[in-house]
Amino acid sequence: MKKSVFLAITLAAVAFIGTGCQSGGAYAPVNTTKYNYEMQSNFVLLDPGAQRSVTSAGIQTRTLPDGRLEVAANIRNRENRRIEVQVNCVFKDAQGFEVDSTPFETLILAENSIETKPFVSANDKAKNFTVRVRESR
Repeated sequence: MKKSVFLAITLAAVAFIGTGCQSGGAYAPVNTTKYNYEMQSNFVLLDPGAQRSVTSAGIQTRTLPDGRLEVAANIRNRENRRIEVQVNCVFKDAQGFEVDSTPFETLILAENSIETKPFVSANDKAKNFTVRVRESR
C-alpha cells in the first residue's frame, strides 16, 4: 500500500515538473541585422586582410538591352604594396534572393592602384547585387 501511494505521488510530481518546463513555443530571432552586410551593402569585404587593404572607389550599374544586369566595380588598393585578392559578384532579385553568382576571380592590384572589374548576370532576373572581396590564399 505504501509503495503504491509513494509511486502515485512520485508520478504526479514528475508530471507536474514536466509540464512546468514548457516555455510556450517558438522564439523570435535576435540580432537579425548584426553582421548582415551582404543584404545591406553592394560592396563587402570578407576578411580582415581585405578590410585593411581594399576599398571600393565606386560602382556603376546598367541594364543591358536583353535585361541582364552589368556591374563595374572600381576596386582600390589602399596599401603601398602589391596585393592579390579574389573578387566575385552575387546577383539578387528584387527581394534580395540570389539568382546568379560569378566564380571568385583573382585580381592583382599594384601599389595604390584602382582596377575596374566588370560582372554581367547570366539572366534578366537580377535586380540587385553584392560585390564581394577576400584575400587570395
